[in-house]
Amino acid sequence: MPIRGLWILRPGQSDGGPGLFSRRFPTVEKRAKVFNGASYVKLPEDVDFMNALLVELGLTDQDKSFVENRDSCSKITKTSVYTVVIGEGNLWPVLTIQNNEFIYVALPLVEQSLKPQPPLISIHGISEAFSLLSGLMTYMNVFQKNEAELSAKLEQLPLLLMHACPFGTPIDTNLNGIMDIVTDTSMNHTQKQPSWNTSKFKGKSQVKVCVTEKVKSMQYDKMDATDMWQVCGTVTCKCNLDAAMPNVTVSLNLPANGSPLQDILVHPCVTSVDSAILTSSSVEGTDDSAFSGPYKFPFTPPLDSFSLCYYTSQVPVPPILGFYQVKEDDLQLKVTVTLKLHESVKNGFEYCEARIPFFNRGPITNLEYKISFGQLDVSREKSLLVWVIGQKFPKSLEISLTGTVTFGPRSNTQQQAIDPICTGNTSYVKLNFRIPEYTLTGCYADQHSVQVFSSVKPKIITSRELISSDYYVWNSKAPAPLVCRSMFL
Repeated sequence: MPIRGLWILRPGQSDGGPGLFSRRFPTVEKRAKVFNGASYVKLPEDVDFMNALLVELGLTDQDKSFVENRDSCSKITKTSVYTVVIGEGNLWPVLTIQNNEFIYVALPLVEQSLKPQPPLISIHGISEAFSLLSGLMTYMNVFQKNEAELSAKLEQLPLLLMHACPFGTPIDTNLNGIMDIVTDTSMNHTQKQPSWNTSKFKGKSQVKVCVTEKVKSMQYDKMDATDMWQVCGTVTCKCNLDAAMPNVTVSLNLPANGSPLQDILVHPCVTSVDSAILTSSSVEGTDDSAFSGPYKFPFTPPLDSFSLCYYTSQVPVPPILGFYQVKEDDLQLKVTVTLKLHESVKNGFEYCEARIPFFNRGPITNLEYKISFGQLDVSREKSLLVWVIGQKFPKSLEISLTGTVTFGPRSNTQQQAIDPICTGNTSYVKLNFRIPEYTLTGCYADQHSVQVFSSVKPKIITSRELISSDYYVWNSKAPAPLVCRSMFL
């Protein structure tokens, strides 16, 4: 979704006014005039706009503690979204991010009348404009007040925006990545490229698509605590194509028994999305009519690697079900751990381990144990057991560990693991694993899922993986922190 203008301000400059950079997009301004109709407000001169914005932010007229149209109780304040009062009317929505001594400002296009003001959630350009401001803020981040470095970055900014935001439409917000590619191109090619022809890739054309799912879990094995788990997915793309503005479509597919994707967020470069994809939400109760694909994303790829989309999903079972019990006897702890891999999960890991920490205790002085599979080690700090399971579970898909851990007295001279939550017998087992070429939802992209509309047929490389993230099994014989479903979103 296009933006009408982009500004960088630095209030308090002794000369030249507060403006460091401004960029307007006349074609977008014409569209705003058509869409907004009678509610259209023309962009004023930069000086007038910036001064009005500083008044709205309360950064000028320090002697005036109250401004009616800014401080009145009848005004509903929305963080980082402002209404700027100018002579011809009100400019809205003006997005503002203040970071260090700089203020980053964008005015997205609203493709409807501004009277009455539509809900922010209905304006698609809001998230894209914020994403562009975030990328701009990352690029402009100067840790020291180095005017030479600041001037050099401002001089490069028009060229970078030509690639990141052609004709006012954000397609890539990673300005640092664009900077690296543009610099490399300028060193190897002296011919100036036209504005409509972004830096083309020179080499063997290929498209890489990787589906990465991270599974979170909190397991208690208690009647009064509900086990929770959820999948969060990211689709990462890297398109090396010898074309100025290539068109690519990636389709995500699910098997017949796959779990529908929800809460889908797409990259600004995606040109169109089926409304059924965006309306599937985990906040609402799931039903049998949930959209189950294929999920098609047509886009013009940025120059560097990027995240095409994010999603969540509610899978019926966690990949590994755990059981953990700790019983205390003087300075000894009797530990029991059982892990079972679900039969539907691929039994092929790149790595799999269970880490069993012991907080707020002395060092481990003795360990007697019996394991049915894998290898058990004690960390150098003598406060952690590491159960290396390896690359496969046994045929039974179930493994167990029993043992007795003896601790020495706590010493002020020795640094021991401390945790404010894990006091007494409150403790956990944390699982770390990665399963290549597998996703818990079944989501995948193959060579037939990627369409490239180009004269050269590129090589298509697809992959997928499942990675554990915050995967905990708590001691069922002690209190444990409970997690609500909203924390997993």
